[in-house]
Formats: sequence, structure tokens, C-alpha cells
Amino acid sequence: MDEANNRWLSSGELDAWLAYVAASTLLEAALDRQLQRDSGMPHAYYQILAMLSEVPGRTLRMSDLAAITQSSQSRLSHAVSRLERNGWVRREPCPDDRRSTFARLTDAGFRALESAAPGHVDEVRGRMFDRLTCEQVAQLRAICGAMLEGLRGDAAPCPGPDVRPTGRAAQP
Repeated sequence: MDEANNRWLSSGELDAWLAYVAASTLLEAALDRQLQRDSGMPHAYYQILAMLSEVPGRTLRMSDLAAITQSSQSRLSHAVSRLERNGWVRREPCPDDRRSTFARLTDAGFRALESAAPGHVDEVRGRMFDRLTCEQVAQLRAICGAMLEGLRGDAAPCPGPDVRPTGRAAQP
């Protein structure tokens, strides 16, 4: 390692980094515990159901679903298999491309999501937004947007705006 070319974090940057890592790790764990306890599903499954609930026909290509849930293809496939066993998602072959598969949210899956959403949103509010001012929420949105812009340059492009969550069921 070339010591002369390293850009070490300043004291303030290191404090911010450690606070971010701790907060994001603890928040994810709290959200996962709440969803497991109240709805019998991990946070990752909730995100899959929520993303499917927000698109036309409640259907996405598995590759697009992996991109918007920030999941690997293999991890998503495992999760969708579990969701299929619950009757919440159904896989369907893509008629135009035999290499692709669609994931479709079933009515039972939508009901499970609707049932889980109020408790999940309460948890997100209590753990995060109720602790922030309106100005801090705007700052957080701007900070995360800047981070995402840099991170997306390193990864496969995410699907276009037509697959971003917009409704109540997909909130956090």
C-alpha cells in the first residue's frame, strides 16, 4: 500500500462514517425484527412485495426486481422461492425472452403487504423520521441522493422511474 497516496478520513469524516454505519446497521436490524415479529417476514421480503406492488400489473422481470431491491440474482431467487411457497409471489416465463422470468405479486401477497405496512411505517417513523426536523429530512434526502448518484455509477443501472415506489403500500 502506498502511504503517500492515501486520503485518510479526517476526524470529522471518521465520526460521520462511524455514526452512519452504526445507525444504518441498527435501523435495518430494528426494521427486520419488527417485521418478523408482527408480520412473519424479513425486511428484504417486505421490500420485494412493496416494489412489486408499485408497478403496473404488479409484475417485474427478476433482473429489474434485483436491481431495485439492491439484491443479487441468487439472493433474490431464493427470496422469491420463499415468497412463492407463501403464495405471495408467482414466477411466470417472459413471453418475448425465454431467458427472462417475471415475478408477479399475487392478491394474497398484496394483502400480506397491506397488513404489514402500517406497523412497518410506524417503526420507520419512530426510529427515524420522528427524530428529525423537516430541514434534516431534506438534508438526508439530499445526502442520500448524492451518495446514490456515486454508487449507481459503480453498479448496474437501476430501472427507470416507472418502477420506483410511489404509493402507500410500498412506503419504507
